Order: sequence, then C-alpha cells, then structure tokens
Amino acid sequence: MENLFHMQTLLIIAAGAIATYLTRIGGYVFITRMKRIPPRAEAALNAVPAAVLTTLVAPAAITGGWDVSITMAVAFLVGLRLALLPMLAVGWIVVMLLRHVIG
Repeated sequence: MENLFHMQTLLIIAAGAIATYLTRIGGYVFITRMKRIPPRAEAALNAVPAAVLTTLVAPAAITGGWDVSITMAVAFLVGLRLALLPMLAVGWIVVMLLRHVIG
C-alpha cells in the first residue's frame, strides 16, 4: 500500500486542485466586484468556449487518422443543421462505419 501513493504525486494533485479552485473562485470574485464588464473583457469571455472546443478537437483531428478527421468534418456539417444529440449520433455512426470499412 505504501508504493501505491507517492508523496510527490499527492502534492502535485493537491497543488493542481488548489490552483484550479483559486482560478475559478478568483474569476468569480473579480467579475462580481466589477460594476460593469468592459467590452474587451466581455469579448474575451465570449471567445472562451470556441478556444476550449478548439483545444479539445484539434489534437484529435490532427493525430486521429483519416477516420477521425472525416468524422469531425461530417459532424461539423451536421452540427450546422441539427442539435447536439443527432450530431453526436451521426458522428458515432460515421466513425464506426469508417473503422469497419477502412480497418
């Protein structure tokens, strides 16, 4: 059981948890103390979802192979017309078909 947890690993996990908590609560405190959000700050906050999505999708699209890249393109096009759940279903079907056909 001693070899299961290393002190350095536990300290890294604790430091990550504390840093995450402080950044989340710090942003909340900062925004609530402002009387008015400046337009540039509002524009930056509006850009966050697209930036997060890009950081999640880009590595998979680049390193995932043809099946993943094609599936992401199809899911993007379907997502322009349909809601999230149908887009996910179509993406899943396309990637499974491509993996079955391509191998």
